[in-house]
Amino acid sequence: MSTITNQRSPMRALPVRLAVTALVAALALTACDSSNNSGSADKSGDSGKSKNTAECTLGIKVGPANAATTAGDTGNVPVTLTNDGSRPCSFDGFPGIELTGGDTGWKVPDQEGANPEKVTLQKGDTATFTITYVRGKSGGTDSAAAKNVKITIPGAGDAHSYPWSYGEVALKGGKSPDASVSPIQVAGD
Repeated sequence: MSTITNQRSPMRALPVRLAVTALVAALALTACDSSNNSGSADKSGDSGKSKNTAECTLGIKVGPANAATTAGDTGNVPVTLTNDGSRPCSFDGFPGIELTGGDTGWKVPDQEGANPEKVTLQKGDTATFTITYVRGKSGGTDSAAAKNVKITIPGAGDAHSYPWSYGEVALKGGKSPDASVSPIQVAGD
């Protein structure tokens, strides 16, 4: 007659330890997100696509705008960001906005009192921000004759330039545009 003894096999403990170690390593790797700020944009010019080193690909659409038609009127230019990549994209902070005309550039200040929150977009998700401006007098010394707008998305690489077709922008004190940029928000918020 044979007897069965209940002994623990040392071989069974080793695979369990390896499985736990592999699981911990996998979880640590998936905790990384794509919000590093050392990205570089693709070299597609004004294609509206931006990439960072974590393969975050954005579609950027400027407008359509609620344009100011007369000097002194206020206009709003919405900008829509779409995650066209397969990985989540994260942004933290205000977008960088610079109006340019010829050799001159005017940095648009962040919206006063606004506090940006971290935004994460999954594949196909969209976010928006708005450039609000006061229309300047055409040819006036207190107006910025903007022809383009340079947009830099925090964590998404280099600036991309788009045509500015909304007229001249009033300048405060002859130097700073009478304009502001809102924080990035998930579309619909």
